[in-house]
Amino acid sequence: MKKAWKRVLFTCGGTAGHVNPALALAQRIGEECPGAEFLFVGAERGIERDLLEKAGYPFRTVHISNFHRSFAPKEIRHNLVSVFNLLRAPAEAKKILLDFRPEAVIGTGGYASYPAIKAAAKLGIPTAVHESNMIPGLTTQLLEPVADRIMVGFEACRANYKHPEKVIVTGTPVRGDFFKRTKSEAKRELGVDDGRPLVVSFWGSLGASGMNRQMADFIALEVKKTPFHHIHSAGKAGFPVIQALLQDKGVSIPDGSPVRLAEYLYDMPLVMRAADLVISRAGASTLSELTALGVPAILIPSPYVTNHHQEKNARALEDAGGAVVLTEAESSGQKLFQTVSEILRNPARLEKMSACMASLGIRDATERILDTVEAIEK
Repeated sequence: MKKAWKRVLFTCGGTAGHVNPALALAQRIGEECPGAEFLFVGAERGIERDLLEKAGYPFRTVHISNFHRSFAPKEIRHNLVSVFNLLRAPAEAKKILLDFRPEAVIGTGGYASYPAIKAAAKLGIPTAVHESNMIPGLTTQLLEPVADRIMVGFEACRANYKHPEKVIVTGTPVRGDFFKRTKSEAKRELGVDDGRPLVVSFWGSLGASGMNRQMADFIALEVKKTPFHHIHSAGKAGFPVIQALLQDKGVSIPDGSPVRLAEYLYDMPLVMRAADLVISRAGASTLSELTALGVPAILIPSPYVTNHHQEKNARALEDAGGAVVLTEAESSGQKLFQTVSEILRNPARLEKMSACMASLGIRDATERILDTVEAIEK
C-alpha cells in the first residue's frame, strides 16, 4: 500500500461473510494510515449494524431490502416495499457520499452495497466490488457494468463475468490474527498437543439444526473410541438441542475428554490455526480462512443459499484436492465419522489435502485489494 488514505467508504451487509472482509481492509488501512477516516454504509435492519458498531466504526444506513422469490401474499408485500426502497435509496446514498467525500468506495457484498456503489460511480468516485463467492451474486452482476474493478477470490472466477477485463484476482481478506501463532503454538494453547489430530466442526445459522442432529450421532460414535480431539461449536440455539440429543442417547462427555462441545468459538483464529481437519458449511469467508491456513476440510454446503453458491464454492476446493464435499442429503453422523476416520488414518492423504488447500490460499489478499483500488485512475 503506497497511498496515504484519508477517507474510505465501505459498503456491505446481509451476512457476517460480507462484513468481515471490509473490517479486515479497514484494520489494515488504519495500521498504515493512522489518520484515515472510515464510514460503513449498509441496510437499516441488517446484521452489519451490530457487527460494525461493536467494532467501533461509524455506520450509516440506506433503505434497501432484498427480493423474495415467492408469490405468497406476505412475500409480495415484502417485494413491494423493496421496490419502494430501491427508488429512494439512490438519493440517500448520494447524500452520504457528498457529506463524507470518500477517495474510494469499496463494496464487499450483499444487496446493501448496491446503492452506494451505483451512486459513487455516477459521481466519478473510484469504485471496486469484492465478490467472495465463486459465482457472482445478483448485486455483483448488477454492479459489474458500472464498477471500476471487480475483485474475486480465485482465478477460476474470471470466467463467470461479462467484463473479464475488469476482474482482478485478489483473494478474500483474512484477519491478521489468524496468523499470529504457529500450528504447534495453537495446539499447545488449546491443550491438544498430545499427538492426536484435532477435528473442528461448526455450522452457520442456516440449517444448523439438522446438521447438529448429525453431529450428535457423530459424537456418540467418537466418544466410544476417542481416536482424535474434536471441538464442536453448536451455536446458541443448537447447544441445548445437541445436549438433549446426547442425553437421549445416553452419551456423556466427561471432564478432560478429547471431545469438547461449545456454544460458540469465541477465538476462531486460535481454533482454526490448531485444526488438522475442519467440518463446516462452505461460506466464502470460511473457505478463505481454510485456504489461507492450508486446513483440509469436509464441506457440507448449505442447501438454503440462493443459487447454490455454497456448493459451487465447495466444489472448487474439492476439484483442487483440498476438500471432500458431501451434500446435506447424503451426509449423516455415520458418514461423517467414516469420512473423518478414513482421512485421518492416511497421513499422506491429509498432507496432500493440506498442500492443495494452501495452493489456493492468498495470504496477501488485503494488500492486493488496496493496490487494486489505488491503481484506479479517474
